[in-house]
Amino acid sequence: MNSIVSGPAPDVALADALPRLGFGVGLRNCHYEWLLKNDLDLTHEPSQSPQVDWFEIISENFMDNHGFARYMLDRVRERYPVVMHGVSLSIGSSDPLNREYIDGLKVLIDHVKPAWISDHICWTGIAGVNTHDLLPLPYTEASLRHVVQRVNEVQDILQRPLILENPSTYLQFKSSDMSEWQFINALCEETGCGLLLDVNNVFVSAFNHGYDPEHYIRSLPHDRIVQMHLAGPTHCGSHMIDTHDTEVPRQVWKLYQLAQSLVPDCSTLLEWDANIPAFPVLVDELNKARQALSGELPGTDLEYQPPASGQAAPTVVSTPIHHNLQVEYAESD
Repeated sequence: MNSIVSGPAPDVALADALPRLGFGVGLRNCHYEWLLKNDLDLTHEPSQSPQVDWFEIISENFMDNHGFARYMLDRVRERYPVVMHGVSLSIGSSDPLNREYIDGLKVLIDHVKPAWISDHICWTGIAGVNTHDLLPLPYTEASLRHVVQRVNEVQDILQRPLILENPSTYLQFKSSDMSEWQFINALCEETGCGLLLDVNNVFVSAFNHGYDPEHYIRSLPHDRIVQMHLAGPTHCGSHMIDTHDTEVPRQVWKLYQLAQSLVPDCSTLLEWDANIPAFPVLVDELNKARQALSGELPGTDLEYQPPASGQAAPTVVSTPIHHNLQVEYAESD
């Protein structure tokens, strides 16, 4: 898969300059065995392959990793386009950019040759400490100036556009003097970066903060959207949490239909990072995206289910924490 190593010409939208990959899923180690026995077994007939067009990897899982995971990645990228998705760039932090991390990212980029690379509009730590969560920014002019400078610096180092994802958030700053979509528009305009539209994150944040998710999606710079994420959140009653551990709810599918009407054929990725099902079940959920684009409205409405009488509410954590805990447990076995 050829990568885009510099921005498009001024009169070409980034969404048109980057490839439209179709429908993809995340590459997760619990599916390695199934993939080797089935889809990546080149002796199988093409008709037996699942309907997955591309894979997304968590960049940090493969940086400085030259074991079996890297072998699997190399096998996958022989047959499929691959996109790199990071969770540790911390583009909004007041710490200096972590050049060791960015240099390691560039080494992986040179090896993988991804269709594009992405991270999040957030910060993940301060004073050298990584919280392993995606924390919100104040949407102010000062914050915008800070993030613009850092995005430009990263793009200069990597020599390619950076694709940034809208976050799921659980609090807002009183100091913010612009909306999240206004901040994103300005960031894309001033840096030339692209946007990874996480439709589930829009749904979660809109519920948590009381704004209209359809207005949010309509207000984005559609010519900068190169990818969409879909996932299933957890309804906690007073708020929702972006857990990536269940089916995509009907409300998110409806927003996805709107987003695709504004950015037709945009590359779509199903995220499922906890309570991960068998690979064929994952593909069945991904195929609902195809159904949604044919006019159907898949899924069921997400509603709050209070705990049974006498039972405490279960602890719910966001995906980045859950995912990192799983990785640590796996490494300690």
